[in-house]
Amino acid sequence: QLVESGGGLVQAGGSLRLSCAASARPLSRYAMGWFRQAPGKEREFVADISWSGGTTYYADSVKGRFTIARNDTKNTMYLQMNSLKPEDTAVYYCTAGRSGLFPRRIADIDSWGQGTQVTVSS
Repeated sequence: QLVESGGGLVQAGGSLRLSCAASARPLSRYAMGWFRQAPGKEREFVADISWSGGTTYYADSVKGRFTIARNDTKNTMYLQMNSLKPEDTAVYYCTAGRSGLFPRRIADIDSWGQGTQVTVSS
C-alpha cells in the first residue's frame, strides 16, 4: 500500500514536499512516480524516477520547479515542489510502475496511493 502525505494549502510562489511511503513491500523493486488530477481534468503524469534513483523524468509543466527523489532505506519517495502556481492545484498520487516499466502511462502503473490535495492560492 502506498500512502502520500505533505499536501496542503500554499500561496503562489511557495513550496511543498510530498512524501510517499510503502508499508508492505520494498519500493526499491519499482520505478516510482507521481500523477496529479485537477478538478474537471484527466489524471496527468508529473514525474518519475528509476529503480536506482539515477534517472528522473518530468512533465514539461513542472520541469525546473519540481524534483523527485527516493530513499529506499526509508522506503519513501518524495516530490519537492517549488515556485508553485495556481495551476498546480490538484490531487497528487504516488505511483509504482509495473514490472520493468516506468509509471509514465496509466496502463504501466501497478499501484496508486490514495492521493493528497495540493491547493495553490493566487
